[in-house]
Amino acid sequence: MANIPVLLIEDDSEIAGQVADLLRYLEFQVIASASDGPWAYQFEGERTPYMVLLGECGGGPTRLSLLREIKSFDPYTPLLLLERPQASHEPGEGFDRGVLARVFLPLKHSHFDNALQKVQRYREARQMPGSERNPELFRNLVGNSPGVLRVRSMIERVAGSDANVLVIGESGSGKEVVARHIHYQSTRRGKPFVPLNCGAIPPDLLESELFGHEKGAFTGAVSSRQGRFELADGGTLFLDEIGDMSLSMQVKLLRVLQERTFERVGSSRSITVDVRIVAATHVNLEQAIADGRFREDLYYRLNVFPIETPPLRERAEDLPLLIRDLTERMKHEGRGSIRLSEASIEALSAYPWPGNVRELANLVERLCILHPESEVDVGDLPAKYRAGNTASALAGDATNVQPLPRLPGAAASLAELPSSAIDLKEHLAKIETSLITQALDAENWVVAHAARRLQLGRTTLVEKMRKLGLNRQEEVTDS
Repeated sequence: MANIPVLLIEDDSEIAGQVADLLRYLEFQVIASASDGPWAYQFEGERTPYMVLLGECGGGPTRLSLLREIKSFDPYTPLLLLERPQASHEPGEGFDRGVLARVFLPLKHSHFDNALQKVQRYREARQMPGSERNPELFRNLVGNSPGVLRVRSMIERVAGSDANVLVIGESGSGKEVVARHIHYQSTRRGKPFVPLNCGAIPPDLLESELFGHEKGAFTGAVSSRQGRFELADGGTLFLDEIGDMSLSMQVKLLRVLQERTFERVGSSRSITVDVRIVAATHVNLEQAIADGRFREDLYYRLNVFPIETPPLRERAEDLPLLIRDLTERMKHEGRGSIRLSEASIEALSAYPWPGNVRELANLVERLCILHPESEVDVGDLPAKYRAGNTASALAGDATNVQPLPRLPGAAASLAELPSSAIDLKEHLAKIETSLITQALDAENWVVAHAARRLQLGRTTLVEKMRKLGLNRQEEVTDS
């Protein structure tokens, strides 16, 4: 990033020095100036700053005047406000439309990283005005489950190379999030990240989308147009749902991956690009190869470094963190705020989430509309999300659960009152242990499935297992 200019406008020389040191550590080229300094020349010519960091500079009207002046030079340059720790939560009237993010001093890399990612996403949206941004894409890979930790580790290993990556996972499990993190942690982070959903483009238009076309190349081609490969030059091209690409297009894509050159539709002039490919699919490509629907040579070109994204049902312990991240984003975007009760989170933890994180994001947004600024309890959840909750099950919302296999005489004998005095607490614990053990045995010690059998939240069952000493770690799984 040493050649990417960042404009820092700050009158306090000590603060300016501290901020500039962090920016240089992140390999930005820092142009520092006081508010009355010659910073305006940075907006002359074709190249403007990657972003502007604006300090207090006298505060109030003076600062607002500077902001408006910056926007008059280039209304699309990302602008971040540097705030003192004692600053109010709102930057003041007139700043809301001109500021992309606020960062608080002293500037820390971990906190500043979120603002940098917001700048990157903003600039990508400007470079690709027609591209869609899905609201479920997170700033970070949220969670501490083994599956998420494994994905983070693999991203760190591959990001520094130029190897092609194949991200495999169910729809809605965050494959584009992984691709964006690979790009952001690579040396290409200053260049474009260009996404394309291969399954969303009609086969007869996909070639033009990828490689561009010349004026008059086909009916409706009223002007020349760059394709995604040209737009991604120097950066990363993310090809989502690569398994839906036709065989004829697979042949053309393979040629580009091999030779790094292509021709626009309607042109014979070769164009050379430097693009890293990250592909993603929910399809089993090896089975598709066996069925004759996917080329084996293309598969090996793409599958240099495979990363598998875990479905949400296998990382239920991440659910509270994911919900908190989503609700915070909704609040920051001014779309409402909610709090989920512990019981409602337990009910959601027992749900299988066929739509994965995308389905969770949809639910949180719906709840923010239905129950703004309030706590969401189990009864406020749509019926299908309450099926794993005990109270809802008693009300008739439970899914059909097959009876547990009985251990011969075990549960029956435990339920009988002995002739002598008993320790009721200890006796009930034995009954509970017996039933939980039977449920775990019946479900091959898959905790989430056993929890549904017992009509408990998964987290509740895990806690009971811990208290009762059911610690068969070598067999317990959350699948």
